[in-house]
Amino acid sequence: MSGHGQAAWELLLPAAGAPARRRGRALQEALREAVRSGRLTAGTRLPSTRALAADLGVSRGLVTEAYEQLTAEGYLRSDRGAGTWVGDAARATHARGDGRGPVNGARARGDGHGPGAGVRTRNGAGPDAGARARGGAGPDAGRAEIRVDFHPGTPDLSLFPRAAWSTAQRAVLARLTHPALGYPDPRGLPELREALAGMLTRRRGVVADPERLVVCSGVAQASTLLGFVLRARGLEAVGIEDPGSPEHGRLFASTGLGTVWLPLDEEGLLPEPLAASGVRAAVVTPSHQFPSGISWSAERRAALLDWARAVDGYVLEDDYDGDFRYDRAPVGALQGLDPERVVYAGSVSKSLAPGLRLGWMLVPGDLLGEVVERKRTMDLGNPVLDQAVLAEFVTRGGYDRQLRRCQRAYRERRDVLLAALAEHLPGTRVSGIAAGLHVIARVPGRYGPPERFLARAAEAGVALRPLEEYGTARPGDGDVRLVIGYAHLSPSAVTAGIRLVAEAVGRG
Repeated sequence: MSGHGQAAWELLLPAAGAPARRRGRALQEALREAVRSGRLTAGTRLPSTRALAADLGVSRGLVTEAYEQLTAEGYLRSDRGAGTWVGDAARATHARGDGRGPVNGARARGDGHGPGAGVRTRNGAGPDAGARARGGAGPDAGRAEIRVDFHPGTPDLSLFPRAAWSTAQRAVLARLTHPALGYPDPRGLPELREALAGMLTRRRGVVADPERLVVCSGVAQASTLLGFVLRARGLEAVGIEDPGSPEHGRLFASTGLGTVWLPLDEEGLLPEPLAASGVRAAVVTPSHQFPSGISWSAERRAALLDWARAVDGYVLEDDYDGDFRYDRAPVGALQGLDPERVVYAGSVSKSLAPGLRLGWMLVPGDLLGEVVERKRTMDLGNPVLDQAVLAEFVTRGGYDRQLRRCQRAYRERRDVLLAALAEHLPGTRVSGIAAGLHVIARVPGRYGPPERFLARAAEAGVALRPLEEYGTARPGDGDVRLVIGYAHLSPSAVTAGIRLVAEAVGRG
């Protein structure tokens, strides 16, 4: 092993000495950072799992799991029979306070980038304004009283940790000084930015400098903040996934940007239509694509970042439910591969409650000043008390406990849904990874056609959303493709709802 490689492997030794419960995650974090920092350069061949496990004194299974996780995220690549190598998707990160972008109030302005040639714009994307976008509003007017609503994206609000949240509120009110109640830093309270940066680094594998973290009112505000900045720089349109959340198009339309549909397949965005679109910004959901439920392949992640670098563009990563993976550890966020090209956004809407209106965005250095200034003029910053309570909740471990509680509940409900579909609508196929708060169900055409299927379900008091409401594709095979949300429903309600649908569509 070369001296360079030996120095890199030495970075992994502290991880090998971590407590047993954290050792696997610590090894992944250390290996990820070795690639980001350039200590392990692109093309470096990694030792076999057996050899590295022996060198570090850990189990081979831990090393295998780390290799598999980082390969899925795009940091490594694996060729059958040829070993594992460092990939070329990641870009070296920079130390905090490196001067790559303003951090104290946003005086910078855009450089006037012009739009790409031939951009096809469409204001207010979304095929059906009535569709609920990941749990957004959308009444089912003129239908029977809703008994079971399978709309996607809404968490179980009864799981909100009232007692723990109240304890955090009391602790904050007891210690918060009078001056702290003045106008906040528009980026957010320093203690919350520090807490979120640590949590996101640990749980989602991002590069999280607290100086580049902006607290906002959820992913919706993160999208509009970015939209206003990009429009001021001269961009005319943003690419959105097809299928995707109609809300993305509406949010960017409110900032004056048009939208261009970008088609997907089972691996992620198709590179050729993306390159031909003329856009220089795109919003994506790579960890758990909404609504298809796929996790982007490492190759498509790398291709997206190559595109962003080639067009001098940006990617907005909407990590709307990245913590909820039920069959394995979640794939790390795209932002970790290139924090200068990816704007990372998330919120507590799925983990705690959307009514809190608390979220975050990690911003590339050259956009930071403009984003912070736009945040300042928009609302002067988020409420201090709410930020301080969330900081207390995260720091004291309450947020991790809440995620574990939600994961147990939502995994059970997903299992119940799959069993109910198999029993009452046999032949139904569920696609996508075991994650999130919804599934894609493809019901055989013998229960259709789709229009009759949906009408009869509605007559039975069951609200369902067809996949076609989220994109431009209109398959003509007669199958019924549904986006079914389950997290907000009790297991008994899930079973009852599917049974009602089966009874309704089974009638002559």
